[in-house]
Amino acid sequence: MTRRRKRPNIFGWAVFGLILLFGYYFDQVYLPTQPNPFDATPTVTRSPESFVTEAQKLFQEGKLTQAIDAYESAIKSSPQDPTLYIALARVQVFASLPHEAQTNAENAILLSPNNSMAHAVLAWALDFEGENGKAMEEIDTALQYDDKNAIAHAYRVEILIDSGSFENTDKAREVSRTALALDPNLLETRRARGYIFEATGDYENAIQFYKSAIELNPNLALLHMELGRNLRFLQVSDQAIDEFLRANTLNPSDPEPEYWISRTYGTTGEYEKALQYAEASVKDRPTDARLRANYGVMYYYNFFYTKAAEQLSLALNGGRTEDGFPIQGIPLSDDLRIAEYYYTYGFALARTNECGDALRIVQSLRTNVAENETVTNAADSITQICEENLNNPAVDTPIPDDEVTPTEEIITSTPEVTPTP
Repeated sequence: MTRRRKRPNIFGWAVFGLILLFGYYFDQVYLPTQPNPFDATPTVTRSPESFVTEAQKLFQEGKLTQAIDAYESAIKSSPQDPTLYIALARVQVFASLPHEAQTNAENAILLSPNNSMAHAVLAWALDFEGENGKAMEEIDTALQYDDKNAIAHAYRVEILIDSGSFENTDKAREVSRTALALDPNLLETRRARGYIFEATGDYENAIQFYKSAIELNPNLALLHMELGRNLRFLQVSDQAIDEFLRANTLNPSDPEPEYWISRTYGTTGEYEKALQYAEASVKDRPTDARLRANYGVMYYYNFFYTKAAEQLSLALNGGRTEDGFPIQGIPLSDDLRIAEYYYTYGFALARTNECGDALRIVQSLRTNVAENETVTNAADSITQICEENLNNPAVDTPIPDDEVTPTEEIITSTPEVTPTP
């Protein structure tokens, strides 16, 4: 009865209460505000405008692949903006990617069916793909939606010329004036004026307008290619090769600069260099029969007749590349460049004593390209070689390339035809 009761530990209970309160605060208030260490770190989202600015800068620098990547990033950021698809398609045409450009121009039309620029760029891409009729329809549609669209008028010049019609060439001349009047400070309008001068053989004026287009962007391979072609037509070969080399540096995956370097060296008699660049162009695009035919021609100029016949057979008759990819043969036509491929093949066959095939080519040339004196003379020379082979009993097997003697029967300057893109 006299034992004293133990007093409660108020301080301990207070500490325990504080611990409970802290635990509640930590679990219910603090922790929810902290990032989960196992979640991905959020990244800052770039605006589509920043990608566009970057793409425009890269385009001006001639870095077309990087510019394409930047526009694609802009599209991912803003997939409903048709102007981004149009800008991307335009760069892709300059980068020799017309099929991809067609796809993006069509995407722009899906988003904005009445967009004049979308139809114009689609027309341009189709023309580069060889779909001239469809390109004509699209460019007319573009101008229906906006007849003041200077770029659309510029594209129309090119499409009209590439149709191959003399009537359309006359029309293109007037259209080029319209494009230039609407906006003389556009790369496209200056280039279109150069294109019409080139098509009509006024190479000096073509050079001036291509140079004025290059002033607006000195880093586009296409413009240097076009300038180089016209310098070559005027036989300013060293400057032409410089322009082709510049184009090749800017767009090394495109075989066209190497093809034209090869043709230029071929006409100046530097056949070893011509063969070197012909081979480089084939490596860039092994299934292109035209490049393969030029390769065969340059083998012939270097007196490698067996190899010339092999490459020309593959180009003209079709077959498969060394890696097994198919090549579509080039049919004979009255086009002088194609005729050159055929009569060079005939010479190579005759020189290796394959006269049965050589004389069949002679017959085809006389039937299909009888009006051209160069072709007629070549056919006569092939026939003469085969007659000499027949009268010479020692010539009964193909002649090895290392035993041939030089010949000059076809080392002439066949007129060049302005290629369509």
